[in-house]
Amino acid sequence: MSEAVTLSVTRELDRLAGDLTAIGIALSGGGDSTALMHLTAGWAAGRRICAATVDHGLRVDSAIEARAAGRAAAKLGIPHQILRWHRDDDSGNLMAEARAARLRLLADWAAAEGLEAVLLGHTLDDQAETLLMRLCRGAGVDGLSGMAPARRACGTVWLRPMLGTSRASLRDWLNSHGHDWIEDPSNDNPDFERVRIRQAMEVLGIPAASLAQSAGNLAVARRALQEFAWQIAGDLEAERGTLVLPFNSFLGAPEEVRRRLVVTGLRWMTGADYPPRGEKVAHVLRALELGSRITLEGVILHPQAGRLYLIREPAAALRAAPGLPDASGYAEWDGRWQASGLAPGLELRALGYEALSSLDWRRAGLLRDEAAASPALWKGERRIAAPLLEPASLAGFGPLRAMRDFRAMLFSH
Repeated sequence: MSEAVTLSVTRELDRLAGDLTAIGIALSGGGDSTALMHLTAGWAAGRRICAATVDHGLRVDSAIEARAAGRAAAKLGIPHQILRWHRDDDSGNLMAEARAARLRLLADWAAAEGLEAVLLGHTLDDQAETLLMRLCRGAGVDGLSGMAPARRACGTVWLRPMLGTSRASLRDWLNSHGHDWIEDPSNDNPDFERVRIRQAMEVLGIPAASLAQSAGNLAVARRALQEFAWQIAGDLEAERGTLVLPFNSFLGAPEEVRRRLVVTGLRWMTGADYPPRGEKVAHVLRALELGSRITLEGVILHPQAGRLYLIREPAAALRAAPGLPDASGYAEWDGRWQASGLAPGLELRALGYEALSSLDWRRAGLLRDEAAASPALWKGERRIAAPLLEPASLAGFGPLRAMRDFRAMLFSH
């Protein structure tokens, strides 16, 4: 069993991270992440490996456990950092906030360390539990496809090389190699949904492997839907911050395929890691069936002359924080645009409707809303340049995303 675990995990590491040279490990100190750290250390073969532990401060012993995780990493010669979360207030969903904070802290750490990906210790059991949890929430094909082995979010690549390995086999592996780990008492606390699901599986005798297999089968179905959606996208255009889909092909596609195209289009426009709620997307689909223009998540969906335009809503662009240049003169704005070579005192902001009276936005081939939401370079209240309407006015300027990013988002999970 020990050799089988090593072989399974190292094969997945080869497949997911074989071409990477700098990798992080999300190390809680529990059995799963501790096994992942030891297995990765044995596989690394000269790669730079770092580890980090997020201390949410939600339990009395969390700081002690984080330091213990650091000592375990040090024994393997793996640099380790403790990332502390300080909750702003007591309102909202604690566990959801803690999960989001964990991703954000780890993503910032990975960026600062120059890591190409972060390994997560999710197992076959986690996959099975996730399937049941999402089933209870009425999830569709994507949700029931379970956790993906590789995913990009928060500007970081997240890899899960142990989704085919059970929790019990990992603990057997640790015991056979004489490695200790920390047991988190919250893993037995029925106040948490995952614990209740786990206990229900034990009572009902539901095998985790069967549920994980179902998630895998649904992942195959998801891939087929993604391929079909990409075919429907056909002559997709992604230019000057606007996305254009063939509207007639879009209307002729099944609802699930249309939903995928709309969700991907919204994410492409805004850079959001997650899609809007299902009921909001369903409302958009109904409006588009009637040929109506509609706005969601700061994006205008505008059918016109056989094409579906996805345009940044000018009001949302005007609300976006100014893009201020860093020490090198580089700036990003509205999650959509980037510019380099900017002098201090300049900033990127929306062009706005008022400026259109002095610019030939029609000649530039833009819709009025498209032009108003486009970026402009400002110094105080004085407009210096409007790059989309005056193409030669700003070198080193362009969108953050291109057509290839739409495809990547469509096929992501």
